[in-house]
Amino acid sequence: MRLDKYLKVSRLIKRRTVACDACNAGRVSVNGEVRKASYEVKPGDVIEIRFGEKSVKAEVISTEEVVRKDEAAELFRYL
Repeated sequence: MRLDKYLKVSRLIKRRTVACDACNAGRVSVNGEVRKASYEVKPGDVIEIRFGEKSVKAEVISTEEVVRKDEAAELFRYL
């Protein structure tokens, strides 16, 4: 699954366009490397998103395409 779509489906970022902009601005890294929105995410990857001075780290558990809102938190684990 594409990185920008994963961020939206998992609800780490609310909109896909915002996720794409964050990736293109270099604020999203996967396994320690800055990645573009088209990067293919797989289980076991560690995603870090930087929001100004704050950052969020999460490990990918699953990459399901369609998930209900209340089940979205099961796609990742905060680190």
